[in-house]
Amino acid sequence: MTLYPTDRVALFIDGANLYASARALNADLDFKKMVESFRYRAVLTRAYYYTAVMEGEEFSPIRPLIDFLDYNGFRVVTKPVKRFTDGQGHIRTKGNMDIEIAVDMLELAPHIDHAILFSGDGDFRRVVEAVQARGVRVTVVSTLKVQPPHIADELRRQADDFIELAELIAEFGRPRAPSTPPSVRTFPSESEA
Repeated sequence: MTLYPTDRVALFIDGANLYASARALNADLDFKKMVESFRYRAVLTRAYYYTAVMEGEEFSPIRPLIDFLDYNGFRVVTKPVKRFTDGQGHIRTKGNMDIEIAVDMLELAPHIDHAILFSGDGDFRRVVEAVQARGVRVTVVSTLKVQPPHIADELRRQADDFIELAELIAEFGRPRAPSTPPSVRTFPSESEA
């Protein structure tokens, strides 16, 4: 990824998608180091983190992560998880944040030079194309290092650049400690969700 010191950059992090990719790589991410890294390389305009939350629960395991991100330079966008009953009578949950990410990318496009999307979801291909048409370079961060790959081929082809998440783990990640309870981890992650 080529970033210039004068580039106005925005990060768009699909929390659930990034968590799944990092977990598949057996790693946790240090979001504070991530923001500092991008601030060092360019003009970081915004760092968005998107996640759905369960409402009505006495304790939400993702709440510490949301608070941490709020205090460390992220604009956290949440919405309640929706519960519904499928055709077989099973209770399912849904917490997709794609529309929120797409709207924010389009609204911010006139004010940035480079958008960095942390997601491998192929549904973003069209919004990436629309943001590029407004003169914004788009980098997608996900992983090909797991089976199945966590990056949709159409999204990878549409992006100006693709960064393998496994390569960023050395910079702002660490191997996951499976025996460490969530309250002891030093790097908050969506795994507490």
